Amino acid sequence: MAGAVGARRGLDRAAAGDPLGPAFETAVEGMAGQSGGNTQFGALLVLTPLAAAASDGRLSPSGVDAVVRGTTVEDAAAFYRAFEHVDVAVDDPPDGLEPLDVRRGSDAIPELRARETTLFDVMESSADIDGVAAEWVSGFERVFKASEWLLDGSGPVADRASEVFLELLAAEPDTFVATRQDRETAVEVQERAQAVLDGAETATGLAEEFVRRDINPGTTADLVSGSLFAALERGLEV
Repeated sequence: MAGAVGARRGLDRAAAGDPLGPAFETAVEGMAGQSGGNTQFGALLVLTPLAAAASDGRLSPSGVDAVVRGTTVEDAAAFYRAFEHVDVAVDDPPDGLEPLDVRRGSDAIPELRARETTLFDVMESSADIDGVAAEWVSGFERVFKASEWLLDGSGPVADRASEVFLELLAAEPDTFVATRQDRETAVEVQERAQAVLDGAETATGLAEEFVRRDINPGTTADLVSGSLFAALERGLEV
């Protein structure tokens, strides 16, 4: 909760039309100003472009796609600086992109500028290994689909969000789990989520096991945060 409060100023900047990269960095810096460490980095990477698009009536796949494709090299530079505010679990960069490793933070900015690499370019280079980056290059397809599930569902919003989380988790391996553990664990998590949907396991039991094993399907949670935002903007009542 403290992280979300701290991130507010950055999201406000995005909604006010400020450049996406600096708005994101401001949100991450504010989020990091609490004792819990990295609590919402991925969620903010989803929410910042959604907030920017929503502010001028473009909260749609094509609208958000236009927002992210309009990012600049300086947006990418701000994104890299955001990694200096908090520890983030990331995979090694693809071959040939080692100089653009996000873990270099500001040290990578001269290379970004030399290559004229925009923030959209950065996301595109990681889309095959990072679920949030994949949303950036697909018009936030899974986020908007999940927002429709939330709107079409019934019952308390918290219950709908839990169901949507399981649906997303069962559909694709969570890339944060693949990064922190390995691909095999991510596939296991995917299969276990489907087992809950099929009634073969309980959500509570699975959640408790994940806590014991330190398994955190964080990418899926990030997408749920975006889907809740989109659904609320489209009239979801709490």
